[in-house]
Amino acid sequence: MTPTMLAAMPTPAFADLASIQALVGDDLASVNRTIRAHLTSDVALVNQIAERIIGGGGKRLRPLLVLLAARALDHDGDRHIELATVVEFIHTATLLHDDVVDDSQLRRGRSTANALFGNEAAVLVGDSLYSRAFQMMVAVGDMRVMQIMARTTSEIADGEVLQLLNRHDPDTTEARYLEVIHRKTAILFEAAARLGAVCANATLRHEDAMARFGRHLGIAYQLVDDMLDYRGRTGEIGKNVGDDLAEGKPTLPFIHALRESGGHNARILQEAIRTKGLAAIDEVMAAVESAGSIAYTAKLAADEVALAGEALGAIPTSPYRDALAGLAEFTTSRSY
Repeated sequence: MTPTMLAAMPTPAFADLASIQALVGDDLASVNRTIRAHLTSDVALVNQIAERIIGGGGKRLRPLLVLLAARALDHDGDRHIELATVVEFIHTATLLHDDVVDDSQLRRGRSTANALFGNEAAVLVGDSLYSRAFQMMVAVGDMRVMQIMARTTSEIADGEVLQLLNRHDPDTTEARYLEVIHRKTAILFEAAARLGAVCANATLRHEDAMARFGRHLGIAYQLVDDMLDYRGRTGEIGKNVGDDLAEGKPTLPFIHALRESGGHNARILQEAIRTKGLAAIDEVMAAVESAGSIAYTAKLAADEVALAGEALGAIPTSPYRDALAGLAEFTTSRSY
C-alpha cells in the first residue's frame, strides 16, 4: 500500500458487518419486505425455492452496497430499495445457476436447491428471478439503470463461460483467473455501487468513484473467498472446503502454488485439477501452504481493498462513507 493510498483511504469507524448493517437497518428491512412482496408466484415451486435461497441467510453485501452508496451521496427517496432488491434477485439467480453448473451440494451451510429439487427446477427458478429483476427495473423507468444492469448480466454470463473454459486446465494463468472474477463477481459489486450513485443523481465523478470502489471490493471479496476454500472451515464458510478443487476450478491459491512448485508438488497439483483430485486434498493443501500461496492471495486482496479505499477518497465524508470503508476491511478479515 503506497503512502498516497494510505492518505486517501478513510479510517473505518465500523468494526463488524452487524454495525454496518445497523446503520441502514430500516433500509435493509424495507429491502427484505420488497424481496418477499416480489417473490409471490402462483407457481408454488417458485415460491418454495426462491424463499429457501433468499430467506436462507447470506450477508446481503450487494444490496447493502446500493443502500450505503445512495445514502453516502445524499439520496432522499425509496428508489434505492427497489434497486437493492433488483441486485439481490440477480445475485440469487446466479447462485442457483452456479450451483447447477458446479453440481454443488452445500451453500450457506444448507443443501443447495439443485440438490433438493433437481437441476431443472433450480435453473428455471433462477430464470424466474432474472425476469422479476428486469420487471422491477422497467417499473423504475430509468434507462440508465437498464443500461447498467443489461451490461452487468451480460458480463456475468460471459464470466461463467470463461470459468467453464478454465476448468481442469493446469495452464490457467493468473490473468485469465482475474478476468473471470472481474466478470463473474466484481461486475455486480461495481453495478451495485454505481446504482446507488445513480439513485442519488450524483455527478459522474462520484458515480465513477463509487463504481471503482465496488469493482475493487468485489475482486477482493472473491480473492478471499477462493483463499478460504483452501484455508477455511466447512462450518464457518458454509460450503465444503476444497469445493473449487473438486469442481476443477484453478483459483489463485492453486495457480500461484503450481507456478511456484516443481517436481512432486507440481505433479500432484496438475493431476488434482485435471481429475477433481480430492483424494489428494491433503497434499494439495500442503503444496499451497508451502508455496506461500495463501499469503500471496491475501496480499492481492489487501491491495484491492487499498484501491477501493483510494476510490472512496473522492466521496464526501459521512458515516455512510465510513461504513463503506468498514465493509472493505470486513472483506479481507472475514472467515466466512
